[in-house]
Amino acid sequence: MSARFDVPEPDAFTRPYWEAAAEGRLLLRRCGACGRAHHYPREFCPHCWSEDVTWIRASGNATLYTWSVVHRNDLPPFGARVPYVAAVVDLDEGPRMMTEVVECAEGALRVGMGLEVAFREVGDTEEQGQAGRAGLTGRTGRTEQARQTEQTGQTGQTGMWAPLFRPRG
Repeated sequence: MSARFDVPEPDAFTRPYWEAAAEGRLLLRRCGACGRAHHYPREFCPHCWSEDVTWIRASGNATLYTWSVVHRNDLPPFGARVPYVAAVVDLDEGPRMMTEVVECAEGALRVGMGLEVAFREVGDTEEQGQAGRAGLTGRTGRTEQARQTEQTGQTGQTGMWAPLFRPRG
């Protein structure tokens, strides 16, 4: 069981998603019956209810749909990150996803701006504030933690990587 309420517990179904994130890849589920991609990962298609769904690698590209700048959040570890940008993005594959936008000044945010996926390591180290930001990796970048996870096959609490987005460029 996780020591933090905001860190998900991978299970047999979601493990491929979290392992891909640790390697700098964003996965979605695509339905074999209707062809539509969806997020969050489910074992059935939320559009046609088919159970013929498989994992696909997302392009990592998205468009900003809407956002809010959070200036106050008393829940750990979020309080150490304020201000931060909570956002909803439209992935190029179709699904809409809640996320965070990083590496972008508040005044530069625009509806429709192009974004690319990045990842932040989450876990105990994030409690120290900026330590969580130091774990960012590029869309195709691999981290030492990802290489260790691949070699050992083990992900610990600090081996979880959350997708977030930054301006494309």
